[in-house]
Amino acid sequence: MTRAPVAVFAYRRAGHLRRALDSLAANPEAPQTDVFVFCDGAKGPRDAAAVAAARAVARAASGFRSVEVIERGSNLGLAQSLIAGITQIVEARERVIVVEDDLVLSPHFLAFMNDALTLYADDERVASVHGYVFPVRRALPETFFLKGAECWGWSTWRRAWRRFDPDAAALLRQIRERRLEREFDLDGAYPYTRLLELQARGKVDSWAIRWRASCYLAGLVTLYPGRAVVRNAGFDESGTHHRDKSSEFEVELTDAPVRVQRIPVEPSAAGRAAYVDFFRRRERPGLLRRAWRFASRLARRHAIA
Repeated sequence: MTRAPVAVFAYRRAGHLRRALDSLAANPEAPQTDVFVFCDGAKGPRDAAAVAAARAVARAASGFRSVEVIERGSNLGLAQSLIAGITQIVEARERVIVVEDDLVLSPHFLAFMNDALTLYADDERVASVHGYVFPVRRALPETFFLKGAECWGWSTWRRAWRRFDPDAAALLRQIRERRLEREFDLDGAYPYTRLLELQARGKVDSWAIRWRASCYLAGLVTLYPGRAVVRNAGFDESGTHHRDKSSEFEVELTDAPVRVQRIPVEPSAAGRAAYVDFFRRRERPGLLRRAWRFASRLARRHAIA
């Protein structure tokens, strides 16, 4: 049986891309999976060699039903590259699994994504499926829903992606008019509204905050695993804009499958409380600065104009 296609987004980090593709190929469903690798163009001569190396890794990828490499002729930046790539795949194939080059995937990643994509395919209330879960201290259900959407190893359907609104100013205006700032910000635990404002002002280039706001305003929810099937390996000083190391988002990948079964399609009180607690336990001084950095990491681990 053919599985949902996977869109992989890469720029100049050949080693990261190789690790991501290798972890994806280790999934038992990989031989039935079509993979599309979107390689952004170099910003300039300084990045050309690294971009070429990443493209060589993409062209050498194996272990999948098929691999198609899409090499951009110019630098779009991850936000635009990702928006265009997802749109291309869902319009042709109905659903897509989205992976960026600095993610490491559990061998149970594709099973979780495909099972959930199938189970909730026709439920208009569900926007996406997410593979990463923050390293919370509180116990989580096997799977749970939260309002909105996230962006580290996820999947969606055409019907949901068509809800994506790229107009950050319009999204911000709706959040303020509906007085949703505190709710959107996890009871003030994380400044998502401020990040959306920075996007509207052109200070960050984040598709992720716009995707989150689009789903939130539409009242849509995302399914999460109680145990991570995705790990972000990008906080290692290799990014273009962010050279700092960080372990606060580090998680252990689950060594067992995550059971996907129908649960009430409504935000989980336990899941939300765990997330609020996680963000409130983080260092308060400099939170906006850290949020800005985090938003940029969420949006793109490559280069932004």
